[in-house]
Amino acid sequence: MLISMNWIGEFVDLSGLDLDALISKFTLATAEVEEIYHKGEDVIGVVAAKILSVENHPKSKKLHLLKVDAGDKVYDVVCGAPNVEVGIIVPFVPMGGSVGGMDIKEAEIAGYKSYGMCCSESELGISDDHSGLMILPEDTKLGTSIKDLYAIDDIVFEVDNKSLTNRPDLWGHYGIAREFAAITKRPLKPIDKVNHEDYANLPEVEIDIQDTEHCYRYIGTKAENVTKKVSPVDMRIRLFYCGSRAINFLADITNYIMLELGQPMHAFDMRQVNKVEVKRFDNKFKFETLDQVERDIDENTLMICSNDEPVAIAGIMGGYKSEINDDTTTLLLESANFDGVCVRKSTSRMGHRTDASMRYEKMLDPELCMVAAERYVKLLLDLDSGAKITSAMTDAYPVKYPEISLNFDKRYVDRYTGIEITNDEIVETLTALGFKVSLENDNFSVIVPSWRSTKDVTIKADIIEEITRIYGYDNFVIKTTNSPLAPVRDLPSRNDDYMVKSLLADKFGLHEIHTYMWNDAKKQKEIGIVAEGDIRLINSISPDNIIIRKSLIPNELTVINENKTFKPTFGIFEIARVVDGKKENGYANEKKMLGITLFSREKSEEELYLAVKDIVKTIGITTKNYNFTLKNAESVDLAWQHPVNTAEIYMGDIKIGYFTALHPEIKDKIDKKAAIICAELDMDCIYSIEQSYIKYVQPSKFPGIEIDLSFLLDKNAKFEVISNVIDSFECPFIQGYKLADIFESEALNDKKSVTVRIDFCSFDRTLSGDEIQEYLNSLIVKFAE
Repeated sequence: MLISMNWIGEFVDLSGLDLDALISKFTLATAEVEEIYHKGEDVIGVVAAKILSVENHPKSKKLHLLKVDAGDKVYDVVCGAPNVEVGIIVPFVPMGGSVGGMDIKEAEIAGYKSYGMCCSESELGISDDHSGLMILPEDTKLGTSIKDLYAIDDIVFEVDNKSLTNRPDLWGHYGIAREFAAITKRPLKPIDKVNHEDYANLPEVEIDIQDTEHCYRYIGTKAENVTKKVSPVDMRIRLFYCGSRAINFLADITNYIMLELGQPMHAFDMRQVNKVEVKRFDNKFKFETLDQVERDIDENTLMICSNDEPVAIAGIMGGYKSEINDDTTTLLLESANFDGVCVRKSTSRMGHRTDASMRYEKMLDPELCMVAAERYVKLLLDLDSGAKITSAMTDAYPVKYPEISLNFDKRYVDRYTGIEITNDEIVETLTALGFKVSLENDNFSVIVPSWRSTKDVTIKADIIEEITRIYGYDNFVIKTTNSPLAPVRDLPSRNDDYMVKSLLADKFGLHEIHTYMWNDAKKQKEIGIVAEGDIRLINSISPDNIIIRKSLIPNELTVINENKTFKPTFGIFEIARVVDGKKENGYANEKKMLGITLFSREKSEEELYLAVKDIVKTIGITTKNYNFTLKNAESVDLAWQHPVNTAEIYMGDIKIGYFTALHPEIKDKIDKKAAIICAELDMDCIYSIEQSYIKYVQPSKFPGIEIDLSFLLDKNAKFEVISNVIDSFECPFIQGYKLADIFESEALNDKKSVTVRIDFCSFDRTLSGDEIQEYLNSLIVKFAE
């Protein structure tokens, strides 16, 4: 938001102060200032001058040859403005002056010398109007500096809007001026306005608030015989400096007051709007706003109507059919307050945010409505002497905020601030900020002003902040506090997370990523995946980000797709939450999952598949010393999973995840020449596993022997066919066994050779070959059974 120090100076006497330094204090005390602009610095030597003669340029249809009287002498000027005519007085820059960062010198234009420049408002930097020369009043004395005529010199600073989110009172110059008054300890001047009671005897405006839940206050005022069409130059300059633009006299006053007080207003053409209803509609419809865009209005959008016909979207924008036109002489003025949440939701649904809606979203003070209406009438009557108010300032006020009163003592202030601030300083500071303060024996009773009680100051600690920020944080003496500190222990799950991340990054060289909680439907569609999920966002900014993810893998695959040229072989992982439907209590069923995806153009799908299997097994052994079991999946749950090459991961009888190859159609859309394998594990289940500790067994001092046995099995047979037999075989000398090799060949005719290595050893003697052979023969017989 842009703030004009000239405007602030109307409410606080800032004479004799270093304004740049004062703005820096404002940053420390109130809100962050992003930039300071010195307006008018590049306008030098511009004076009022009269055009004495106009001749067409013989070689150009657009240029004119002028003689311009600047008071001290007559200048020859070449000018291309379309509105030049004899007798008008315009801003003129003679040689030696400058405007817009351009030094004016003698120049030859199309064969004729020019000794100065006649200026438009845009060239002076006071508006965006470059349609023609700026025309000054007829009685302007020639040679008068343009800066003596208008307030072109100004210091404008930009405040970071985010720092004003909880301060609705600072969305206008008067609220900012109150802060400067408190910082400088100078009085704040009252707003110059009329008294609404002076019009109480006039007929009332018909106002019907049908939705009192979302319309807190509505003030309507009628005026007639408005003849002025263009705002004063100084008003237009302030609007332009503060980021607005001049439209017409009546609309400019509403924008001027919004920037001055922070209260949005709207002026309706009374030929179209003579009464007001505030309501919502049961059915959806389209409504054309001032910017001539048709917008979708639903049953939750609050509308301003007249004779049941919509004329404005409450708190956002007026309607095109009821706007102020050049021939408008009568108006109905709106000064209202609407529920900020309702306005914010409506702007989100329509995707249309305005200066008015930004202010209503911050929960404006309803008490400001009457002040703004009275200020509007004051400006209207002062600037257009023929205008007439024809109604009472009718006030419908169904919802009022409760008054907030806070009590505390001096010891409370001392304890929280850690500095010595006198009672008089506390009272002076809070009074300057608009609080009503009473003090009795070091006990303070404070009534919060209405403009701070809508969402800002609600507890005693807020009062401490008010006192200390005006006192000056830079005035605090830095010292160490004496406070008890206790170490915060990490949750076991956090340690497990770190262990798994370190394992995947250090041992397997995978890259950790972080993706959003929702599916990126657009990116997933590019690789042929339809976004899946049971939970949806209601007010998502983008329609592509509505569905909350139920699996980490689709988002990981979009990352793979975007980075597939990074390296021929790489892997990624993420530990994050997904949502799998709802719990019985209606809350989202969140689960912490680990997602792993490997990509390679160098390895086969089988190699990558076995690599993921090793990773899964290693996670179980490393984290909990638990050996996960793997089973081929009989069916798949997700469309992008391979219908055959998918395995389920079990912890006992509980399924805790899966790993899978991609469905060929999905894989080919990412990279036809690459292999991609994914795995997903339920980390909450892994956390629930009781830690299994390694049992150490003293090795035998006698030598053992390893014997390899090879078995010819069906190609699809599982290793359990062998392991179950060995586990059930009674032999005191078998210390262990493992898979040694698998051999497959076309010559085996749908068979495979599986080699198992068995470790024989005794703890009390060296085994003989005959003993071992005897047990081997028995084992072979058992296999034959």
